[in-house]
Amino acid sequence: MIVTDTHTHLYSDAFDEDRKGMMARAIEANVTRFFIPAIDSTYTKAMLQLEADFPDHVYLMTGLHPTSVKENYKAELNHVEDQLSQRKFIAIGEIGIDLYWDKSTLQIQKDAFKHQIRLAKQYQLPIVIHCRDAFDEIFEVLETEKSEDLFGIFHCFTGDLEQAKRAISFNMKLGIGGVVTFKNGGIDKFLNQIDLRHIVLETDSPYLAPTPFRGKRNESAYIINVLEKVSELYGLSEEKIAEITTENSKAIFKV
Repeated sequence: MIVTDTHTHLYSDAFDEDRKGMMARAIEANVTRFFIPAIDSTYTKAMLQLEADFPDHVYLMTGLHPTSVKENYKAELNHVEDQLSQRKFIAIGEIGIDLYWDKSTLQIQKDAFKHQIRLAKQYQLPIVIHCRDAFDEIFEVLETEKSEDLFGIFHCFTGDLEQAKRAISFNMKLGIGGVVTFKNGGIDKFLNQIDLRHIVLETDSPYLAPTPFRGKRNESAYIINVLEKVSELYGLSEEKIAEITTENSKAIFKV
């Protein structure tokens, strides 16, 4: 069985004390593919070091996270462009709109999101979307950028069934993580109505730990708890869910 974590911040300083042990626990649990989203230029060095330390397992994205879209966002976007010109990345992410922390930056968040979607098309890469309190705004941008070469993952999907169908209509897979295990998460009520070909698994480590670790530091090994819940919801074996969701990740990331 091969399990793929399509979204995990393994370079986070939350893992500085035990990164090797954390990776060993994940690999022992058959989690052997780790896709690493960017936040901003301050994390680039740590991401490259992570790749150097675990070259057989780690795949890097580049991008500007919406909560890092500040007054200097154009310089940050230049950094993303420089990175893309220098080496291979697996995706542009995580990008999108976050109105939970700061609504005042909506316009520049939209600008940064559109710019990075266009970069993804230029480099023929998938996008990985971050959406918080911003489904309408995200869909508005995706509608303006919709095309055959727009595709990717709607990371940490927490919407309703209609929003799930709309995300899928833009060639997005749904990233399913710890929220599916929460009693009040909501997505467990309808997820099995979505064809499994549209689903990938993730942790968003060190955030959003699944039950029974909720509130603690998340790590990639805990994706097994997500896998168990998705297996239960679809009435399929964990091995089958792992196989299908890993194949889905290969379809997106081409690796």
